[in-house]
Amino acid sequence: MRRSRLRHLGLATLLVLGGLTATGALPASATGAPADTAGEQPASAGLLDAMQRDFGLTRAEAEDRLAAERRATDLAPTARRAAGEAFGGSWFDADRGRLTVAVTSDAPATTVRAVAATGAHVTTVEHSAERLDAAKARIDRLDAPAGVSSWHVDPAANTVVVDVVRGERADNDVRRFVERARAAGPVTVRTVSSAPSTFAAGTVGGDPYYTGNVRCSIGFSVHGGFVTAGHCGGVGGAVRGWDGSHIGTFQGSSFPGNDYAWVSVGSGWWTVPVVLGWGTVSDQLVRGSNEAPVGASICRSGSTTHWHCGTVLAKNETVNYSQGAVHQMTKTSVCAEGGDSGGSFISGDQAQGVTSGGWGNCSSGGETWFQPVNEILNRYGLTLHTA
Repeated sequence: MRRSRLRHLGLATLLVLGGLTATGALPASATGAPADTAGEQPASAGLLDAMQRDFGLTRAEAEDRLAAERRATDLAPTARRAAGEAFGGSWFDADRGRLTVAVTSDAPATTVRAVAATGAHVTTVEHSAERLDAAKARIDRLDAPAGVSSWHVDPAANTVVVDVVRGERADNDVRRFVERARAAGPVTVRTVSSAPSTFAAGTVGGDPYYTGNVRCSIGFSVHGGFVTAGHCGGVGGAVRGWDGSHIGTFQGSSFPGNDYAWVSVGSGWWTVPVVLGWGTVSDQLVRGSNEAPVGASICRSGSTTHWHCGTVLAKNETVNYSQGAVHQMTKTSVCAEGGDSGGSFISGDQAQGVTSGGWGNCSSGGETWFQPVNEILNRYGLTLHTA
């Protein structure tokens, strides 16, 4: 990135985009191991303003939610270990302000007490997370018709949810897919308003990056470059910045199957651990990549629709794009539009993932999926650039 434009929109080209649940600083790596965060503020004033706007909260309620989500994020790995084989999934319950951990109904009383002792709320379910994950894995091996939008494990419902596009449920191919999915394990079928699509866009004015005639948004800075969506470009493809100058080259890219890529940086551009607020909130520092739980608040920033917030709805969802299925995605209630692809999802100061696709828009609403950032870092051996 050119130094003469560091403070303005040039920042977007090497920065991350998004933001909510504060979970503390950690080393710049894909491990997600938390570091000491004593004394850190839960969020900037601008971030709290965005939460108040998008969630209808007071400032005090926004601060309380961030603190509760931080505790839940830190607690989740410990509670899962305590549940052992009886683990049925976990999620952040916004009404309780606590992490909820499901254990199977046949779990020994000692296991239930051990989970409760961690501070989590405990509930019992019929199926273990292992059984639900196995069912989803079997569904992943099926060929999905276009009328099937996606499928994921819903820990709160204790089932695998298969989303079918409205008006397509009676289609013969969809019915056959649903029958085979039900044979794989506990399945619930739901209806969604439209099919998912990626959020790449043709070249238009703006301040993102360009490859060929495609415009996308930069995700998170890593040492040596940045990560973004795989459908935005293939290995060897040249990348141009907001000003048309050469940034670097796609060094790795995967789509479909996955939807991630990384781009090397040179030619006077460099990386910084910052989330661009687009004037809606102040620019945010990135301090790590602890994974926020289902139910937590999250924000996304992209070159088209800038800054929007919502909630984590599901994890490890398989999304059936027209180009093919993409696995291990996280679904959110955050909107997005063409050109936002590759942009950042962030929770507090913790990087979460890069925008892949979804349905709807930021006028009428919709849902969006992202590819988790830690998977990308581990896949390519990259180190997240953190403050």
